[in-house]
Amino acid sequence: MSKLKIKVRFDYMGKSKGGKLFMGGKDSEHVAEEIRQHKVSLIRNIPVQGIHIEDIDMSQEIYSIYDDITGKRVTYAPVIISLSADTIEDLIRFTMKEEFRTIEILEPQEITLSKHDIERFIFKTSEELKEYKNYLERRIDSWK
Repeated sequence: MSKLKIKVRFDYMGKSKGGKLFMGGKDSEHVAEEIRQHKVSLIRNIPVQGIHIEDIDMSQEIYSIYDDITGKRVTYAPVIISLSADTIEDLIRFTMKEEFRTIEILEPQEITLSKHDIERFIFKTSEELKEYKNYLERRIDSWK
């Protein structure tokens, strides 16, 4: 299978950090932008096996929505990453993140998977889900 050319969108959430009365509090837009800058810096500087970053677009505007559960405004800073992936398994590892929103496969126009490819794809997806579950459990435990 030839390399996959992909566009992936991640939306990084920012929550306001309340400061002491008039001192040092950051609004959620500022926090979302800082998180986006930090995550993009990591993506640019830390290689991921099988993933080759071609372009990073941070020109999308920061947006806010109302969260029905918390009753608060939540702000997101989107980024669109153009990349090539050696395999679908590499792509799964790269996209299995809470911030993942959309994916567009640019090339090839058609993908044919063998029985072995599908088995590897399902196995890798399962492994990534287990890792993500462990990550979420650690996060929840740290809040207790």
